[in-house]
Amino acid sequence: MSILVTGGAGFIGSNMVDALIDRGEKVIIVDNLSTGFKENVNKKAEFYNIDLTDRKLFDIFENHKIEKVVHLGAQIDVNRSVYDPIYDSHVNIQGSINLFQACVKNDVKKVVYASSAAVYGEPNYLPINEKHPIKAMSPYGVSKHTPEHYLKYFNNEYDLDYTVLRYSNAYGPRQSAAGEGGVVAIFIDKMLEDKRPVIYGDGDQTRDFIHVYDIIEANLKALNTSNHKTLNVSTRSETTVNKLVKLINEELNKKLEPIYKERREGDIRHSILDNSKALDYLDWEPKYEIEEGIKQTVKYYLKRGQQNG
Repeated sequence: MSILVTGGAGFIGSNMVDALIDRGEKVIIVDNLSTGFKENVNKKAEFYNIDLTDRKLFDIFENHKIEKVVHLGAQIDVNRSVYDPIYDSHVNIQGSINLFQACVKNDVKKVVYASSAAVYGEPNYLPINEKHPIKAMSPYGVSKHTPEHYLKYFNNEYDLDYTVLRYSNAYGPRQSAAGEGGVVAIFIDKMLEDKRPVIYGDGDQTRDFIHVYDIIEANLKALNTSNHKTLNVSTRSETTVNKLVKLINEELNKKLEPIYKERREGDIRHSILDNSKALDYLDWEPKYEIEEGIKQTVKYYLKRGQQNG
């Protein structure tokens, strides 16, 4: 069996590829390296540097007899989606449709699609469950939600099996601090250089931070579970941004005080996702509490710094 991972040179994608190869799977990677890195690519995987919208994707499916797909490739920069929504939709919507058509043509058995908490927008209630109204506040949120509808269509018309996973705030090894990087990676990157982290607002805003290895485990479970479900992948626990800085300081043995700046327009005050459906349907639960996850992540960045130094 061959498994295709889109975005397999990126943060979550490369960790996904490693996990599949560790389990003895044959893995094919499609990534245009717009945000991924060639050094992340597992040497045991077959790598194609092409765009998701490229019709050559169909040849890859046919040549490798792809049976399952983990769709992680995406345009993830919220700011870019605002000033260039056409590009955002080209990658996230048209690229996804091209991929799903290739799946249908080649009788793919399963698609796991990585969606996002961004589809919910400003929450009406907490924790946010999958029945929460969709109120995306950016083109990115719209473009991540739209493929969910296409998956339902391809399931109804062609019986394409799928699971949609809506991730909360991911963090962990290989996350980039560049561009629209995750706040954990940005803070660690700055604090390693003895620079004070910048917090927009008072720092008491909360997020549901989930470790990438927990996300990978959810994807692995979804690959082998037929359910046509949309599931939140999260910890169902809140962490303030102030606590995040405190935990990183502790792991680095530093006392860097954050710089507080004016809250950014459009920032959500609190976000926490209800993960009970994922627990039920996937027989999955997150293993990393934030303290352990930050400890493990800081160790990764310290080790990488030593290797690069």
